[in-house]
This record gives sequence, structure tokens and C-alpha cells, in this order.
Amino acid sequence: MLNIKILTAKLRDIDAPLLASFIPEDTKQLSGQLSELDELLEGGVSKALSSEAFKGKLYSSFLLYTANKIKASYLLLTGLGPREELSAESFRIASGEAALRASSLGAKKYALYLDPSSMELGEQKVVEAVVEGAELALYTYTRYKSQSEKKNVEELILVSDRGDNIPQLKSVVEDTQKVCEGVKLARDLTNTPSSDLTPTLFAEEAKRIAEKAGLECVVFGLEEIKQLGMNGVLSVSRGSKEEPKVVILRYRGGKEDEKPIVLVGKGVTFDSGGISLKPSEKMEDMKYDKAGAAAVIATIYAAATLNLPLNIVAIAPLVENLPSGSAYKPGDVIRHYGGKTSEVISTDAEGRLILADVLAYAVDKEKPQAIIDLATLTGACVVALGSQASGLFGNDQVLIEKVKRAAEASGERVWQLPLWKEYSEQIKSDIADIKNSGGRAAGAITAAAFLSNFVGTTPWVHLDIAGTAYTAEDGTRVKTYTPKGATGVGVRLLIKLLKDWGSTSS
Repeated sequence: MLNIKILTAKLRDIDAPLLASFIPEDTKQLSGQLSELDELLEGGVSKALSSEAFKGKLYSSFLLYTANKIKASYLLLTGLGPREELSAESFRIASGEAALRASSLGAKKYALYLDPSSMELGEQKVVEAVVEGAELALYTYTRYKSQSEKKNVEELILVSDRGDNIPQLKSVVEDTQKVCEGVKLARDLTNTPSSDLTPTLFAEEAKRIAEKAGLECVVFGLEEIKQLGMNGVLSVSRGSKEEPKVVILRYRGGKEDEKPIVLVGKGVTFDSGGISLKPSEKMEDMKYDKAGAAAVIATIYAAATLNLPLNIVAIAPLVENLPSGSAYKPGDVIRHYGGKTSEVISTDAEGRLILADVLAYAVDKEKPQAIIDLATLTGACVVALGSQASGLFGNDQVLIEKVKRAAEASGERVWQLPLWKEYSEQIKSDIADIKNSGGRAAGAITAAAFLSNFVGTTPWVHLDIAGTAYTAEDGTRVKTYTPKGATGVGVRLLIKLLKDWGSTSS
């Protein structure tokens, strides 16, 4: 984590190699401290703004050498985009841009000016977004690198013109860094190759995370999974020599008799597709099929560090999906926890089979007030929404609206898709209650329809994060604060949802 300081000071006196300032698009008039800097730099800032090289567009920046006219060696102008479209996301992206430029310059520390003229959102919201952008942009996964490729930025100085607000801003910084720690944890777990994060090793890591955060941890092994009748988990794992696990973490921050909020995450540590084998191209990306499990475990960890006043349960079924002589097959019928049966059409539609068991278990044993599941569930969702939004489904519009608000605030976009009863007709089976694939048409929706069979009347939301869990080389723009690989999607959204749970209950 960065060492983040907040202070009031003259920009000319900031002792850092790089000083950055956010600039809305087509800014014509400088005011306050930026006007003073412009004078000290002999109109350098004004010249930059009037040139074609920098217009303040989002994802753009302009670096000026200060020639010893101020303490900082460089001044970075970072674009925020159109002023009328300013949002927390604008500041996250611009902050990520500044952090990456500081890193490329080899700066151990850098400063960011919180210009009052750009604080329409409120300084606390801006600081939260700025810290997220910086912390998450500087994330690198270096476990297997013999030499670091990135120069480490260690310190960020936030410069405010208001001294009276600094105690509140420090509190915002501390809480935001705890959330970012959760995102980085989710990224680490998702990025780890399946060889080093098998279901057993993932469960052991979950125990360590639980111990660090003071969480209760229960791990079901093979025999317990059999006794519980979680035959979806058993079937999917049959082709691998790695035994399945089901991890349950509990955080008790609410009243003793208060029903918990249950978070469920798909944890396929590697997905070959099983007998319905995937194409070999890009199969290495299937280590990311545990992103849902990583997100819910990281979320409950962050919730505990934030001392949220809620009871939360995170459940992650963990399996490998591989082909072998013992693997489950198309045509098999599975009896899930609770008794419902599903016919296997494709062994590559395995995520819904393991989620079915734990969703039914959560409803039966945890008696939750709500369930939210996250899963890299369908390629169909990637076709529908690309990498710009997660698919959102549910059976309770009040809960759905809560998730939408949290998504908008966190910048982790979602898009609601329908669950009309006609879609359930596609997954009716001739020999079982339902089948695990309804064909190519509306694939993301029929997958969600399958899951809906296992939650009953409990308020439930399903997030299909197949397109947002990791950055793919498909030509789409990667956000400055989202490096290549796992994104940790879902953690910030869920924490925002949980923080606002009581205030958005109606």
C-alpha cells in the first residue's frame, strides 16, 4: 500500500519529483494555485492548454519540465474529460494515469493537487476515487518474476487548499485503502496459476485470510460434500485427481439475530471444459475461472477490516474441471443438494452445477436476507456486453436496484438482463427437472434461469462477470487502474453495496 499523506501547502514548495493536477477538458482559465504555478513556469501551463497536444481529455496527460522554477522536477497535467460529465470514475482514471506516469519516471513519491475548481462531486468522494485509481493502477502481480519490471512508487501526497477537512479525508483514505487491499487480494488469487491454487491450496489460503481478519472458516472436504449431497460439486470435480472443497467464511458484525447477507462465488480453479473440451487457444485464461470465489472471499475480508455492522457469509465451491476416464459426461443426470435434478448437456456449463448446490445449501442452512453470487459463467455474456459491464440478473427488483446503485458509484458497471419465464422453457429437460444448457440463444440468461431454480423466494442477484473478471487482448481499452490480468471486479461494488445496505433498504 502507498504511504498517503494529506496536507495544505503551496504547490511551488511541494518536495516531490512529480506534481500532478487534474484538468477538465477545454479548460481556458486557470485560477488559484494553478494560476500561480503558471506564472512561475512563465506561462507553461497556459501554453500547454492552448496547444493541440493536450485538451484535457480522459486518458490523456501532458508532462512539463519545471527547470527548477518550483521544487517538483515535473508538472503533470492529467485530463478529466468534459466538465459536465465529471464523475468518480473520471477521477479514478485520471489518478491511475498520474500514478502510472510517476512509476514510468521512476519517482518514489509524487503529489496530486486537489483543485477546488474541480471538486463539484465533493472532496471526500474525489479523494476516495483518487486513492482507488492510484492504488489499483500500481498493482502488479510479481510472484513469478525473478526481477521486478516496475519501479515502485511508495508515497502519494494529496495537496488540499482546505485544512479543516483533513481529518475526515484521512479517514476516507484509510477506509479506501482497506477496500483496495481486498481488490488486490482478489487479483492475486485470480492471477495465481491453477498449479499453485488447486481447490485444496485455495482452501488453505482462505483459512489464512480468515485467521488474519478474525473470520470463522469452515471447509468441507470430499466426504462432507458427499454426505451433504452436493453432487454438482462432486460431478464436476470427478475428472481431476484434485479433490473438491467448499469454503464457508463468516463475519459477524451485525446483531446476533440478524439474518446474514450471503455472497457466493464460483471457484473453478481451472476449467478445460471437461469432456466437452474447450478449444486450446487461450485456454491458459481459464485460471481466471475462480474470479467469483476470489471476489467474495476478498470482499468478506475487506468487510471485516472495515468493521461493517452486518452479518456476512461467503461461500465458494472449489473444483477443477478436467477430462479423464472418471470425468462426468454429457447425458449424466445430477441430483443436487435439496433434491432437484439436472441433465448434463455440456460439461463446459459446469459453473452453474457447482453453484446450484451451494445456493440451495445457503438458502437451507444460512436463512439469508439476500444472496448475491458472482461467476465467470458464460461466454454468451461476453458476446452481449463485452468487457464494459457485468450481466445482472435477479428475482427481486429492490435488491437489483441496490446493486445497480452500488455499481454506478463504484464504476463497476452492470447491465440488467431479463429472466422472463419463457427463458426457463429453454432449459426444461425430458428426463430431469432442468438441463444445464439451453443452447446458444440467450446463453447468459438461460444460465441465470438455471440458477434461479435453487434460490426459492430468497432475494437473489446473479452477476455474470465473464467479461469483466480479467482484461483480454481484444482491442478494448483497459482502464488505467486495471492492469493486464485479473481485475478484482466485484469487490468494490459489493463493499459499496454492503456499506449502504441499511440506507438503501427501501
